[in-house]
Amino acid sequence: MSVKLAVVGATGSVGREILVSLAEADLVPAANVVALASDRSVGSEVSFGEDDDLTVQALNGFDFAGIDYAFFAIDARTAKKEVKRAVEAGAMVIDCSDAFRLEPGVPLVVPGVNDAALGQMKKNICANPSALAILLACVLKPLQAAVPIKRVVVSSYQPVSGAGRQAMDELFTQTRGVYVNDLPTKEHFPKQIAFNVIPQVGAFESDGYTEEEATLAGETRKLVGPDIALTATCVRVPVFIGQAAAVTVEFEGALTATAARDLWKKTPGLSVIDHRADEGYVTPVESAGDDLVFVSRIRDDKTVPHGISFWCVTDNTRKGGGLNAVQILESLLKARKKK
Repeated sequence: MSVKLAVVGATGSVGREILVSLAEADLVPAANVVALASDRSVGSEVSFGEDDDLTVQALNGFDFAGIDYAFFAIDARTAKKEVKRAVEAGAMVIDCSDAFRLEPGVPLVVPGVNDAALGQMKKNICANPSALAILLACVLKPLQAAVPIKRVVVSSYQPVSGAGRQAMDELFTQTRGVYVNDLPTKEHFPKQIAFNVIPQVGAFESDGYTEEEATLAGETRKLVGPDIALTATCVRVPVFIGQAAAVTVEFEGALTATAARDLWKKTPGLSVIDHRADEGYVTPVESAGDDLVFVSRIRDDKTVPHGISFWCVTDNTRKGGGLNAVQILESLLKARKKK
């Protein structure tokens, strides 16, 4: 089966990871992949595997006719306009922005967690969840299947790569500047990010939560269970790659840390590294470049009758981004073969 793909935002961090994951999955030849980006990137090249390079074309004015599937790894405002063009031309879209994640009729999918949602697609658009929602869905779904989850409390530790390549440059520049006594220049974050943590990811809403925190609750209910109560504090940290979260879960019935550990060990895509000793856990540094979701620091929550606490981490550009999007494509292609 021959298909033609477009990767919109191919020069960004998520777009590049989509290309890496596509090449690794060996789903299509390089000749069947079109790399698209803004006008300033036109003519540059992006890698597709070890042997091929793709010349970047302009998204502006691109004719999506003949494109079967299109990945969108651009900002939400632009995606809302350009995704419509792609769908009208006949492409099926996998969007990585937050433009459609909570929209009715648009499935929000983490393969291995809620694949059946792809059968509910009504608009030829599938949404790739946020990196933090993917991380949580992977660890919460096995627990929810065993004992219904009542409440989740999350503290996230989010890397600058989640805000794009220029945000990564800002961390690098500020860090270097500290050593030469340069005053930090703030462009992408509300406060200095180097040697600091910022308890704000996204704009504030009227109730005091940020957009990221509010959206996370909605995504988790859509991915894992509609009755889950979730409260989050999302924090940006001076880390380049690696999404991490400290999580406490309260259940409707009995589920111990030991039982949760056993469930996770049986779940594909998860790795339990939980040794109660120095270095007996996974940090963002170790997760970078890996496709797995890691779970550590598993213990019973002694403040409620049925609860556990744990630490989890994944590479936000891999399973938390580009890889998950490509896995959605793999699921769509398998469904297409069965028709």
